[in-house]
Amino acid sequence: MHVSVSSSPTPSPAAATSTPAAGFAATAALRAGAAPTQAELFDFVRRAAADAGLIASLPLDPEGRTWVRLDGPGGSEAWLIGWPPGTGTGWHDHAESVGAFITASGELKENSLAVRLPTDGWKTLELTEGVDRSRRLPAGQGRAFGRHHVHEVLNESQDRHAISVHAYYPPLPQIRRYSRSGPLLRLEQVERPEDWQ
Repeated sequence: MHVSVSSSPTPSPAAATSTPAAGFAATAALRAGAAPTQAELFDFVRRAAADAGLIASLPLDPEGRTWVRLDGPGGSEAWLIGWPPGTGTGWHDHAESVGAFITASGELKENSLAVRLPTDGWKTLELTEGVDRSRRLPAGQGRAFGRHHVHEVLNESQDRHAISVHAYYPPLPQIRRYSRSGPLLRLEQVERPEDWQ
């Protein structure tokens, strides 16, 4: 149950197993029939990250990321992810999904763009100065984000795994992957759930 970061920088539903998050979905205080908000997704990942038994249950691999699918609130897609030292996702977004993630152990770094990109009709963009954001997320720290949030997540430690919890709603309709060279951002690939089967 692992994958090389270079071949699949975000979890693939086909490679994961489903495990309930110790009743977190059942206890999420969601409005009847409403989609979970960013705040509700963040509350879910925060509570899941505080469950020491859940975090300890994730098998870790020294070379590739590992993951377990969780039952997220309100029909969301949720993941418990293990990050070996020196691994990361590469630049990507989650299209129309909103999301949240939090570091449960170790430390992650998120690099992101503080600009909304056009959703279609481009292959290469030149970014202006001042759009880059970077934040360190030690255990207990995380963030929620809106649609089309472009970022990369990294474990820069040379000797320690990191573990995080992520949730997205709606379940990931697609993931757009980018390459970055200085100010140039290039759309490399668009993946859809059927690509992960």
